[in-house]
Amino acid sequence: MTFDVRIDIDAIRFVNSQNEKSRRIIGVHLKSLEEDPFPGKGGDKELLNLRPGVRIYRLHIGRAFTAFYEVEGRIVFVNEIMTIEQAHKKYKWL
Repeated sequence: MTFDVRIDIDAIRFVNSQNEKSRRIIGVHLKSLEEDPFPGKGGDKELLNLRPGVRIYRLHIGRAFTAFYEVEGRIVFVNEIMTIEQAHKKYKWL
């Protein structure tokens, strides 16, 4: 079973603004969400329990980037991709 990964336009713009190596690394990690978007072995995916009924996942991409996504049925919605530094500034509580 595979999942359909959909990426927000702003996240695509962010990826396109990166150098070729970073784009490739981000692409490989996002592609892995097609097979299994849920946390498990490897430790690069994490469920963030923000409040009841809200299930946001975080994907660590190497040591430089973080993606935030939601899973609805067989669809993975990648809402944001940013540097780890940006994620820490924006989401200090994570």
